[in-house]
Amino acid sequence: MRPPRYLVMRVLRLRASPHAVAMGVAAGIFVSWTPFIGVHFIMAFVLSYLFSGNMVAAALGCAAFGNPLTYPFIWGTTWEIGHLLLSRKDTLQGHSLDLAQLFHELRFTELWRPVLEPMLIGSIPPALVTSVILYFATFYTVKGFQGRRRAHLLERARLRLSVPMQETV
Repeated sequence: MRPPRYLVMRVLRLRASPHAVAMGVAAGIFVSWTPFIGVHFIMAFVLSYLFSGNMVAAALGCAAFGNPLTYPFIWGTTWEIGHLLLSRKDTLQGHSLDLAQLFHELRFTELWRPVLEPMLIGSIPPALVTSVILYFATFYTVKGFQGRRRAHLLERARLRLSVPMQETV
């Protein structure tokens, strides 16, 4: 439980407005659904910048949501949703596709239609839903945390100022 708790505390302690932190997290989560793994951070930074989000929160959102433990579930979900939205049957039935060879030779045109297109189309609905939900959850959590922290610091300052100074003899 320590790594998830660390990520949550890291997000809560960012010195930015609740909107900026929440938008950054939402941007990171949104792009984690896309099949473009090598450029998730760049995409998250661009989205975060366009919507006045925090870049560190975007990176933390990417790292927390899109990782080797979650990618198999993300890919399976986006694949199925993409095929459903495109009204396709399994286009690879009876055929094999050597992904390593296609990537090695950089033949993305042959990779687009059978793999990337359904995954990209299928990533949009869950990306929208999860990023909107987590935007609001993060916004209100950060807002509450910052309010409690500000009240605590004010109370400490008030106590420090109310203690009478020792007289020097």
